Amino acid sequence: QVQLVESGGGLVQAGGSLRLSCVGRGSIFNVNSWGWYRQAPGKQRELVAIDRDIGTDYLDSVKGRFTISRDNAKDTVYLQMNNLKPEDTAVYYCNVRWGIIEYWGQGTQVTVSS
Repeated sequence: QVQLVESGGGLVQAGGSLRLSCVGRGSIFNVNSWGWYRQAPGKQRELVAIDRDIGTDYLDSVKGRFTISRDNAKDTVYLQMNNLKPEDTAVYYCNVRWGIIEYWGQGTQVTVSS
């Protein structure tokens, strides 16, 4: 069984920064991808950033502002978010995937005030 625990969310003013962390507990090895998703009220969950063996990819609106990284030794993935905007306000979820098998974290709230 795998458990993902996110942290680092909070309230920040526009232009500020936050760093989200996601620690994987359990059998974390040979992962296909680590990802960060977000869901704003009334909207569908969307992929923000993903780290695969072939490289990383980002939602267009966060390119140049967000950076995904991981520490395999600690089974941890990070999302560094700079120059935050009010439209980045959402619950952010961590995801880990092996083929069709995936796990989700519980989510962490990010609120950006204008």
